[in-house]
Amino acid sequence: MDQFLITGSSRIAGEVTISGAKNAALPLLAAMILAETPTTLHNVPSLQDVRTLIELIGGMGIKIQKQDDTVTCDTKNIDNFYAPYDLVKTMRASILVLGPLLARFGEAEVSLPGGCAIGSRPVDQHLKAFEAMGAEISVENGYVKAQAPKGGKLIGCNYSFDMVTVGGTENVIMAAALAKGTTVLGNCALEPEVVDLANMLVAMGAKISGIGTSIMTIEGVERLHGCEYSVVPDRIETGSYLAGALMTRGDVLTKNTSALLLTPVLEKFEDMGAVITSGDDWIRAQMKGRPLPVDIRTQPHPGFPTDMQAQVMAIACLANGTSTFIENIFENRYMHVPELNRLGASIQVDGHTAVVKGVENFTAAPVMATDLRASMSLVMAAATAEGESLIDRIYHIDRGYEHVEEKLRALGVNIERINTND
Repeated sequence: MDQFLITGSSRIAGEVTISGAKNAALPLLAAMILAETPTTLHNVPSLQDVRTLIELIGGMGIKIQKQDDTVTCDTKNIDNFYAPYDLVKTMRASILVLGPLLARFGEAEVSLPGGCAIGSRPVDQHLKAFEAMGAEISVENGYVKAQAPKGGKLIGCNYSFDMVTVGGTENVIMAAALAKGTTVLGNCALEPEVVDLANMLVAMGAKISGIGTSIMTIEGVERLHGCEYSVVPDRIETGSYLAGALMTRGDVLTKNTSALLLTPVLEKFEDMGAVITSGDDWIRAQMKGRPLPVDIRTQPHPGFPTDMQAQVMAIACLANGTSTFIENIFENRYMHVPELNRLGASIQVDGHTAVVKGVENFTAAPVMATDLRASMSLVMAAATAEGESLIDRIYHIDRGYEHVEEKLRALGVNIERINTND
């Protein structure tokens, strides 16, 4: 199990090129199953979750391969509709193959998913929608078994999600694209990654209106064809590196990204004292003094994203004053708090609320990454601390940040990967 050894007191400054978004790439890869002709996807990040999903899709007999940042896929030789536990257990996004398999081939058997231990994220919203479209669903021995109605086609329906769900919205719009008739989906997630998926489906021949709104209408078509498409830039990776500038009085320029994807985060950065400038494909954060305290309340898009909560909390740990965080998305997303406190932070948690009293500096300590985004908050904190910090369980960060050591070194962070098996 690899570790990071970080020697702190770094000023984080320089340029970094942002990769394609993991949370967009995974549903786009699943959508390739829907196409009867070959599909090419560009700007795909080299991440463990991406490799896992490609392996899962390839295990169905589909010809899929990745070269550099491009994935090509040809589904003509698919020979099974099964997603095994050994692959699905490491990542929740594996459930996204369920909708495409069910819609195109009329059946699927997919293990219930795993992923970060940041709270309950049930897939019941996916399954209830598929049942509304006529599918027979059963859960047996940890597997979801799904069968389309007689005739092999899902049937369009009117369905409103009980709660906003990104994965559920993505899974169901993929299924509805090939359903018989029209599906009207209410209470849809508005995240940029959902919009990216809907746009790719349209490029494949789907008929979708209301993209980017809470109500989407999908008129089912007989078949979808392949297309050539590029993954949207990773807004969370962008925000994570910009956060380093705020923590170290630094100056970070992120390239191949979009400020439009990150508006609520950039507004908070400005509230904390950063100078934010941007162009069509770049964002720059410059910081001179200690951060100002801030109040954060995570919400579904277009509110403040839960995936940036840990990184902004790390900034707030160094603020000149007291900040308050309210986590509304996941009930167990403060696991980084004890680790930040080990680095010298002063954070108190009461239920969904965390109160952060700013300190002058972090102090080096051994810490343990608890989930993907918490990993980056610890890395940035360690980079500011005086002395050496050892970060354990960094496999989490490898799931969501491409070439993370190289990018951090380019920004001035003294970081070394240690393989404990050596």
